[in-house]
Amino acid sequence: MDVLTDEEIERYKRHILLPEIGGVGQQRLKRAKVLVIGAGGLGAPILLYLAAAGVGTLGLIDDDTVSLSNLQRQVIYDSGTIGEMKTASAVDAISRLNPNVRTVVFEERYSRVWADQHLSRFDLIVDGSDNFDTRYAAADSAEQAKIPLVTGAVGRFDGSVTVLKPYETGPDGVIYPGYRDLFPEPPPSGLVPSCAETGIVGALTGVIGTIMSMEAIKLITQTGEPLVGRLLLYDALSARFETVRYKRRRKKEA
Repeated sequence: MDVLTDEEIERYKRHILLPEIGGVGQQRLKRAKVLVIGAGGLGAPILLYLAAAGVGTLGLIDDDTVSLSNLQRQVIYDSGTIGEMKTASAVDAISRLNPNVRTVVFEERYSRVWADQHLSRFDLIVDGSDNFDTRYAAADSAEQAKIPLVTGAVGRFDGSVTVLKPYETGPDGVIYPGYRDLFPEPPPSGLVPSCAETGIVGALTGVIGTIMSMEAIKLITQTGEPLVGRLLLYDALSARFETVRYKRRRKKEA
């Protein structure tokens, strides 16, 4: 375990006071290497909360620049960062928030090819991407690499979160389900409109991104019951949360 400095003990003492986390859990956070896919509406709160929590290494992959329309929901940026690469701007914000966090930046799109080269550097993935190609690539590569994945999605007034560990066996002796057990195939191109086409409430991305951060912290500190085999659904208009259980439903090759 990495030893916490006096400054870190003071910074994280609200965590350390929690028996469920304590000093050991905070040391696990310091040792953790987390990859965040996407620095947009979901990625912004994810990066801020994981940095504030003391995750030792944050990897960030994104190939976009900050635009004015991002600022309604992507709270890690401000008007002065318009035109900058999101990765560079996000790293600046993280360093101001918590200089103890090491950042590793990739200014490109996530892909299976990228994952084959770099994914082994991380022990947890949090997917805040906004397209199906990336979500399926992240899920497939995380399953192959046997790395836990927190994945979420948002649209208009609704959001969802789940945790994937399809390489471990549950209490019933059955391997946990994967992303394709929940969503077997991506929808046809153009069938599901993007947020740029239909709009989205900015605060919704904060709700879902914060829940994703909480799931990541639970996984790292080995606290609580992560959303493995459960899909958490949030309806912002009715202020309602629901949980849907799902199971492995396809035979996979060994």
